[in-house]
Amino acid sequence: MKIVIDARFTRTDHHDGISRYGSSLIAATAKIADVTMLISDTRQLALLPDVPHALVNSPLSPLELFVAREVNKLGADVVVCPMQTMGTLGRKYGLVLTLHDLIYYEHPAPPGFLPAPVRLLWRLYHKAFWPQRLLLNRADVVATISHTTEALIAKYRLTRRPVRIVGNAPQPGQQPRNPEGGADKSLLYMGSFMPYKNVETMIRGMAGLPGFTLHLLSRITPQRRAELEALVPAGADVRFHNGVTDEEYSALLAKATALVSLSRAEGYGLPLVEAMALGTPVIASDIPIFREVGADAASYVDPDSPAAFTSAVQELQDGQFWQKRSRRSVERAADFSWEDSARQLLAVAEEVVALRGRKRR
Repeated sequence: MKIVIDARFTRTDHHDGISRYGSSLIAATAKIADVTMLISDTRQLALLPDVPHALVNSPLSPLELFVAREVNKLGADVVVCPMQTMGTLGRKYGLVLTLHDLIYYEHPAPPGFLPAPVRLLWRLYHKAFWPQRLLLNRADVVATISHTTEALIAKYRLTRRPVRIVGNAPQPGQQPRNPEGGADKSLLYMGSFMPYKNVETMIRGMAGLPGFTLHLLSRITPQRRAELEALVPAGADVRFHNGVTDEEYSALLAKATALVSLSRAEGYGLPLVEAMALGTPVIASDIPIFREVGADAASYVDPDSPAAFTSAVQELQDGQFWQKRSRRSVERAADFSWEDSARQLLAVAEEVVALRGRKRR
């Protein structure tokens, strides 16, 4: 079976969530199947595995309407897209489209890196569910990364197609820290600074954590940084890194008391699993997707309560409790792997081939 995986959402400078998901899934699936990846810019190859590739148009180009004509030439049995927006006009192959989450129906502000016309269409698109239904029903099977999103797809009746899980996972090969080594009085946040990420609550909570440092690791615009700096309590230590390398991120995780995410909505929560894989405990907002990912390994708090965040950090200052959480975090993270995700994807591809075979009879 020949599988083509759309890698055109890979960034050219650094991975974001979708970019890393696609790249990692390609690398794992290529070990057990015949995989070719689609790219739209040769610079994407720097962040992608060494897998055969084909160059086609950008997914943001008007030519996307006709991209299936180019993909047909590759002779794929199944094409897998890590998004739901791939053009399908005239396709002759099985298709799996992916819906990661429904965040932007509740929080419709689009990512800032998108071109202005795309941002406008983004907002219009998320004002109703019918455009999503039109997109998803073009697939043979719809994939998603969590049971939380699977349940939301069913709740809002977003597709008539089968929905299957192809999960997210941490990067392989990371060695957990020694829990007996303890931790620095540092807290880490990795994620965007969009309003629904709710960084404000953790900043305000730092008022009750003298001696602790909150490291905000991701890239941030000067305007957003100024907004958040104005909220830093007097005497609190909050540091803006404006981006870190993977090596710097791992080094900080290996010493931190906890990784923190108080987001009000997520599709998965990959930073949580990355931290747990290293044995770094997690403090997370009490939302369904974080409960699904963290199970009993994480501390859950009311995202509207800086005091609850402060209390969760203080609880981790107990050395024995911290060590217990560290060990359980490693155990929980082991439940997620890209090898499992690749097997899930291969099973979905086989299902698609079978479905199309039955339709032709």
